[in-house]
Amino acid sequence: MERTDQEPEQPTPVQQPQPNSIIREPATVEACQADYAAGAEIRREMARQEARRRR
Repeated sequence: MERTDQEPEQPTPVQQPQPNSIIREPATVEACQADYAAGAEIRREMARQEARRRR
């Protein structure tokens, strides 16, 4: 009798962890301000969506 079920996928080899830029870079006021400013449009859009959801 022929088997029709699929062979289980072989696990992929474990990848080496990538360096974490958050750990490598110091947290400075300037970096935090730039990061916060970069997310302004996203925060505005989230606020718009939340306001529509609450109506």
